[in-house]
Formats: sequence, C-alpha cells, structure tokens
Amino acid sequence: MKIYKIERTQQLPISLDEAWSFFSSAGNLSRITPPWMKFEVTGELPEHMYPGMIATYHLQPVLGITLSWMTEITHVEENKMFVDEQRHGPFRFWHHQHHFKEVENGVEMTDIVHYALPFSKVGRIAHRLNIRKKLEEIFRYRHQKVEEMFKGR
Repeated sequence: MKIYKIERTQQLPISLDEAWSFFSSAGNLSRITPPWMKFEVTGELPEHMYPGMIATYHLQPVLGITLSWMTEITHVEENKMFVDEQRHGPFRFWHHQHHFKEVENGVEMTDIVHYALPFSKVGRIAHRLNIRKKLEEIFRYRHQKVEEMFKGR
C-alpha cells in the first residue's frame, strides 16, 4: 500500500481559543470546503468534539458522483490537536492531524494528512493524473477561505 502525505501550515491572526472553537466544530467543515464538492453533513453533530465521535457526510469529489464519507475523531487534545480518520469512504486509508500552536501574531495551524488509495496500481495512476491535484486544490481553497474569514481580526 502506497501512503501519500500532504502537509500545510497557515498562520491566522486570531486567538488559540477562537481557532480551536472554529476548527474543532465539524459543522464548520462545509464552510471551508469548495462548493463544487457539494459537501453535506448527513448526521447530527455534537456541540463539542470528543474521541470516538463519528461524523457522516455526502460529497461529490469527481464527475458529479455522490460518495458517502464517515470519519471518527480518534484523538483530541484541547487547544492543541485533533485527529480524524476515515472509517468509510473513498480512500483506502485516511489519517488527518490538525495541530494548533500559539505564535506571536496569532495561531499557527498545521494539517498533516496521510492517505492511501484503493485499487493498487490503478489508484497510483489516478493519484498521479488527478487525485493529488484535487486534494491540493481543496487545501488551497481552504487556506484562502480561512484567510478571508479571519482577515483583519
């Protein structure tokens, strides 16, 4: 199984508490997901994240095909980090770490995603041709959207 990695760091001019409050709320995920993905939360979400929390979504990542995605929050260290892992969805493996660190002018947020695709060789070809680009596009959109949302605070 080939494991891929994406790592992105972004600085935000907000407090650690504000960053944690926004990003640890799974309900805000749709606000920072590209509209073309037609991302929709399908289950109820609690007010506060906790280890073992399950979140379910529908999305259309490519060709208008609707997919179901289920993630579990596996680790939570308040105001520091949390991890979501795919339990059902388009990837063979998905492990997404969200780290938060207070810095001089606000908060440094780092995403680290390790993922693998199904279908072995076909998955590798699809990754090279399209999937890596789509994931990069999603993270670029998120970076831009978050910057717009918290600009001038």
